[in-house]
Amino acid sequence: MADVLADDEVEERLPEGWSIDGDEIVRTFEFDDYMKGVNFAQLTGEIAEAQYHHPEIRIRYKEVEVRVTSHEAGGITEKDLEMAEILNTETA
Repeated sequence: MADVLADDEVEERLPEGWSIDGDEIVRTFEFDDYMKGVNFAQLTGEIAEAQYHHPEIRIRYKEVEVRVTSHEAGGITEKDLEMAEILNTETA
């Protein structure tokens, strides 16, 4: 099991666009239309399955909110920061 990172370490290493909400890191991605958001959510699901790390994904009209945490560890771990970096790369 991965170790939970200290709050200051998470803040220091938090990828651009992400914020901390309790024991999760969160980002809302914005898109030009609904289907682009749906496609991003699908891609996020595929990446998550490959990483065996499954975020919470909420699809709204032109936004997709992604929440990442390591439930088994009880907080934010290296694995969460890696997932955030990958998702940022996919929207760059």
